[in-house]
Amino acid sequence: MSTQLSSAQADATSAESTAWSCILFDLDGTIVDSAPGIIARLALTLEELGLPAQSPSELMRWVGPPLLDSFRDYAGLDEAGSWEGVHAYRRLVASVGASDNSETYPGVPELLGAIRAAGIPLSLATSKPESQALDILEHFGMTADFTVICGASDDETRSAKADVIAEALRRLGELDVDLSNPIMVGDRHHDIDGAAAHNIPTLLVSWGYAKPGEEAGALEVIATAEVLGERLLG
Repeated sequence: MSTQLSSAQADATSAESTAWSCILFDLDGTIVDSAPGIIARLALTLEELGLPAQSPSELMRWVGPPLLDSFRDYAGLDEAGSWEGVHAYRRLVASVGASDNSETYPGVPELLGAIRAAGIPLSLATSKPESQALDILEHFGMTADFTVICGASDDETRSAKADVIAEALRRLGELDVDLSNPIMVGDRHHDIDGAAAHNIPTLLVSWGYAKPGEEAGALEVIATAEVLGERLLG
């Protein structure tokens, strides 16, 4: 993916020099590489439901969007069937743990700690259920880095990235966090689009799960945690 900013984006703001008032981070594909575990559990879920098997590349489409939507869009299920799939998948997660077969990306935990040390409020904003996200952060010892931890609600009424970001901003606002100049960090177009709904720019990391073309609308595409730190901390 290209790291070139558009002229309009470059004129509007500079990722290199802007002092961000708060930072929002996606989880899967941004902080942790959770795809191997997710794909394995999805394959088992499809088998349990008697649905046709999908290849790992097909199952990668499921990583990022709300799970309820993915059962509809990629398995062709109606609402009742999609909920059956969600519940079956969550049972598997509960049996092995949300962090199973996941690992953090190089340099990212250290960067989160540096953001905390710099005193910049940090919020998680993920479409993964909040309880699972909290389990993952606890497993890797990162909960203390976040001012707010926000994910999807268990009933999926809050699962679209724009809705998750709205809730994260609300919680930050309740803590009197300055919301005048926020930035989103993510790895998929869902992050870019969700943040744009709130007029928030996005730094897109290239180590996640985006396909070519998903970088459209990003402020910049970032290749390493070191460069991301430069953009966020100066």
